[in-house]
Amino acid sequence: MTMAAIGELGLAELAAALATGKVSSVQATTAALDRIEASQAGLNAFRIVRRAEALAEAAEADRKLAAGARAPLLGVPLAIKDDTDLAGTPTAFGCGGDFPVRTEDAESVRRLRLAGAVIVGKTNTCELGQLPFTSGDAFGHTRNPWGAQHTPGGSSGGSAAAVAAGLVPAALGSDGAGSVRIPSAWNNLVGIKPQRGRISTWPLPEAFYGLTVNGPLARTVADAALLLDAAAGPHPGDLHTPPAVNASDAVGRDPGRLRIALSLRIPFTGTRTALDHEVEARVRATANTLRALGHEVTVADIQYGVLAGATFLPRSMVGIREALQRLPGAKVDPRTDHNALVGRILSPVLFAARQAEPLLQKRIGGIFKDFDVVLAPTTATPPPRVHEIDGIGSWATDELITAACPYTWPWNVLGWPAVNVPAGFTESGLPVGAQLMGPANSEALLVSVAAQLESELQWHTHRPTPWWS
Repeated sequence: MTMAAIGELGLAELAAALATGKVSSVQATTAALDRIEASQAGLNAFRIVRRAEALAEAAEADRKLAAGARAPLLGVPLAIKDDTDLAGTPTAFGCGGDFPVRTEDAESVRRLRLAGAVIVGKTNTCELGQLPFTSGDAFGHTRNPWGAQHTPGGSSGGSAAAVAAGLVPAALGSDGAGSVRIPSAWNNLVGIKPQRGRISTWPLPEAFYGLTVNGPLARTVADAALLLDAAAGPHPGDLHTPPAVNASDAVGRDPGRLRIALSLRIPFTGTRTALDHEVEARVRATANTLRALGHEVTVADIQYGVLAGATFLPRSMVGIREALQRLPGAKVDPRTDHNALVGRILSPVLFAARQAEPLLQKRIGGIFKDFDVVLAPTTATPPPRVHEIDGIGSWATDELITAACPYTWPWNVLGWPAVNVPAGFTESGLPVGAQLMGPANSEALLVSVAAQLESELQWHTHRPTPWWS
């Protein structure tokens, strides 16, 4: 296979090509590394690239393949986000400074390696994952493959840009307020925010007081499900260990005729927000596709209330403060220092915020008495321009990010699964998304519905025109 042809393969396709000997891991990994290198000046998706180490791991994968060994991702080049520990590299989490090299893999990386994956590098993220933009003084701006002047979203923007541009077939990200779903929406990708604890956050027993989970980004539902299954599983130190699910088995499974709530209401934010008319039109079109598939779709808004936001704030801000404390000497934006200070101020109410979670699950989860799944916008706007976040103060930043992305964070408070599905494009050609949201441990149901939509909409056939190399 040519290097260009290898780059067109999705995760499952590449794994199959490796298993049947149509391509070697060294070839696939070299192709990925060359694409990363050629794109870096334009896209700026990666913080760390492991050429020598990845090629050595690919050669070992080829030896295993030749000896008849098989594993779900044996020899496949993948990327992880720079909030995830990878032995032999620092974990900067978007910050500037010199940080010690990690001596052990995170549990999620350990499981990806057991599945045979070759980790080619770590993708860019904003400082401590705080923003739906991926930029910072430490590395510059990551750009959107669908529009060079626009952000890919965040905080898993480097992972999203890398997958959308075909640098790697899939990547791992993390989602504390939408950080997998938002960049997936703005890059025409499938992004799964799994149930809390589905993919371990170890060496943290939980991340950001249960808000943040790890999740896959890919071009197809099957690829995202495959990566989810490979990375999933507990560490003995995890605080949350949900019952096991097999997401891949749900791809192609008929979910039956479902009752789906179309909820366009924006959760309470305290700042001015509005749903962009083009985003609304694309989400409504997705609802119509679900109707055509035989589902009953009814406009019915979730009753979020004010309490959800009140409990989100201390968990996120105290989490930011503690994440910064784990990076002594970090050089960060004044807005990060400000949020860490807010975290110190809010720390006395953290216990009450955690205690409110069961009440919120009962109140917000009441919608599942009448519906099986909720469909909602993933973002309120198309992707903003890449420099809109630059040089503004903390309050202006909060207004900007809340206006763009007010829809995703409640499911982080609840800890429940949600899946972004591509919903089409604006008139200017920028992707937008819709999210399928379910109750606890509903990944299989959401994956089956997402796969149904994909079979109709064929979003994976749309690729950005390369401008970055």
